[in-house]
Order: sequence, then structure tokens, then C-alpha cells
Amino acid sequence: MAQKNNFQFSIREYRPSDEHVVMSLFRDGILEHVYPAFFKALSHPDHVGIALSISMAGYVLGGSSYFQALLFGSAWAGLLYYCCHEIYEGYMLRRLGTDMADIPASYLENPDNGFWVAEADVNGESKVVGIVAVTGKSGGEEGERFDDRNGGAMGGGTEFAQDAGDGSYGEISHMVVAFQWRHKKLGSQLMRKALDFCKEQGYTRLVLDISSPQTTAISLYQKFGFVQTASHNNTHANRWFSKLARINVMRMEKFI
Repeated sequence: MAQKNNFQFSIREYRPSDEHVVMSLFRDGILEHVYPAFFKALSHPDHVGIALSISMAGYVLGGSSYFQALLFGSAWAGLLYYCCHEIYEGYMLRRLGTDMADIPASYLENPDNGFWVAEADVNGESKVVGIVAVTGKSGGEEGERFDDRNGGAMGGGTEFAQDAGDGSYGEISHMVVAFQWRHKKLGSQLMRKALDFCKEQGYTRLVLDISSPQTTAISLYQKFGFVQTASHNNTHANRWFSKLARINVMRMEKFI
């Protein structure tokens, strides 16, 4: 029997009763990027060369020991994985200690911000399967963002820095879709919700920061007309972790 693939989603404002599932979605959504980042770093030509050199050193120092070669190579791979894990876990812990520590206070009680969840109808029961949040920003905050970044670089699309009005804009701080509910256009629905909110608030732009290994999410944003306007390698982890993991943070923006 063919399985029915048409799912009904509804998007509503966050409720305090959603806390447990939202926190779980948030944690899983952040930490799932560790493995893609690790494999991307491990396959970089520079790291492949280093791994081979280290393995050869282990082979020689171990008296032509293949086990020693494997051990040395694995140690290098383990270091790369540790760097990737520390970057994403560090980001997750920072957010859990700031805006995610009290979602109602951070978002619902501030009219400039918004936090929504997506529900799916599963066997007659509603299940939270996605989240998105928008934070309102003033034009003056934008310069501060780049002053605090090592290696920050403005890229093409400098016209984004020349807004009309007071320069206020919206920033997507979280957008996560549960793994089993992807490829069902839920991400697009959440993005439209964020854009509609920004239009209602009178924001001229919607911006977001995203790490370079998140290729699927980057493709979604590009389909909505977002373009990269800056990049930097300050992940707020140890700067050597970012260099070894070769993770850049991209800023993407869209006029509304």
C-alpha cells in the first residue's frame, strides 16, 4: 500500500508548554552539523596531506607498524572532530544561556521579536516539528557586529548597508526542522512566516548568519533571494579550532 505523503502543517506562536520539545529540536538542530563539518574538514586537501604525513611518521617511528600509522592518522582525525564539536556545542550553550534561556521574555514580551513553532497532524495529534525566530535589530547594531569579528569581510552586495528609514531590520536567530519532516516544504513555510512578520514590522531587510557546512540551508535561503554580503571566521570558539575546522560564518541578507 502506498504511503500517504501529504502532511498538513500549521504555524503558531510559541507557548510555554512547547519548551521541552523546542529545546530538543534546537539542540539536535545545532549538533547535527558537527559530522558534516568534520567530514568536510577531513576531506580538505591540506588536511589529507597532513593526515598522510602523520600516518607515515607513525609508520616509521613504530618500526614499519601499520597499526602505529593508523593510530597517528586517527589522532589527527580525532582532533578535527573535536574542533568541529566544540564550535557547534559552544554556540548551542551560548544561546541556551541567553535568548533560549527564557523564550517568552526574549521574544514574546518584545513586540520587535517573534518565535513560532510548526505543528504537523500525526494520526490526529499535533506534534511540534519545526521552529523559527526573528529578532528585531536597529541600524546601529550592525556596525558593532562586524567590529567584533576577526577576519570579517564585507562582500558583494554592499547596497544592503544603505537602507532607507531608520535602518531597522530583522534577524533570523533560529530555524530548525526535525530531520524526518524535511523535504516537505516546511522550511519554506517557516521562512515565509519570518518574512511576513518583518513586513508587518516595517523592517527593510531580513538577515541571518549561517556556517559554511550548512549547504542545504544555504540553498534554501538562496532560493528566497538571500545573497551573501559578509563572511568571517570568528565562531567564538578558540580561533585555532575555527582554522583547523575551516568553518566560516556567512552573513546572508534579503531586501523585503
